[in-house]
Amino acid sequence: MLDPISRVRRFSRAVTSQVGALDTSFLGRGRPLGAARVLNAIGHGRADVAAVRAYLGLDSGLMSRLLRGLEEEGLIVVTPDPVDARRRRAELTEAGRCEFGVYEALSNERAERLLASHSDPDVLLAAMDLIASALGRQHWLVQEMDPRDDAARYCLGEYYAELNRRFETGFEASRSRDPDAADMRRPRGAFIVALSDGLPLGCVGLKGTDHGYAEIKRLWVAPAARGLGLARRLMQAAEETARDLSIRVLRLDTNRALPEAIALYRKTGWREIDRFNDDPYPDFFFEKVL
Repeated sequence: MLDPISRVRRFSRAVTSQVGALDTSFLGRGRPLGAARVLNAIGHGRADVAAVRAYLGLDSGLMSRLLRGLEEEGLIVVTPDPVDARRRRAELTEAGRCEFGVYEALSNERAERLLASHSDPDVLLAAMDLIASALGRQHWLVQEMDPRDDAARYCLGEYYAELNRRFETGFEASRSRDPDAADMRRPRGAFIVALSDGLPLGCVGLKGTDHGYAEIKRLWVAPAARGLGLARRLMQAAEETARDLSIRVLRLDTNRALPEAIALYRKTGWREIDRFNDDPYPDFFFEKVL
């Protein structure tokens, strides 16, 4: 059996080489990776300097040097925040926007070449998703979102597809209650999505009702993020949102084909109750008083 530590270190060396972490001219543009990553973060809309530093995990001294270098190149301007002068904002100049565009094109080309080098790109992408989810968990963003937004619709589509694969009789969203998540928007409820660097990783819905309780619906976590505590975090966010909406009783239902979900509910204070709806798919019914 190969030594696990040696395998991890081999992986680290391979990634370091692949991303050009040691290059003095990242992607041939004349500046190292650190400066390019700062430029990239600003180009993607992260204007607050402190937020950029936290996102990239840089110490304040290095961040200041990188910003100063980009300013000297005429690629960014750094100004006091108009609302809070203690904070600073960074924006791309016209030259910075052009350089950002070049970096985006070169990075996309590199990604395309890497995928083309593998006989099964989907396998390679699945491995990347798994690693990115594990390494980036401290940067997960869990937020409310309209269920009609693209990221939410992606999560719902993946959720329905997985149920269709796992349920003995398949799954048709049109036969379940509230397939369009119309009652999962404030003030009746909410829809919550977990994002990893802008890409959706999971979701959960809080569905308002007129029966003295709300329902937890559509709990889904991407396969790459399972086993990392995201389902529990989504459920906690749903419960916190319910309290904010003055909802005190929650209910949910689930199918026996989802034993991991059943185990989570039983571990986190949900109690099993009698059937409370006529949905054709569930086998188990739970309630939690907040």
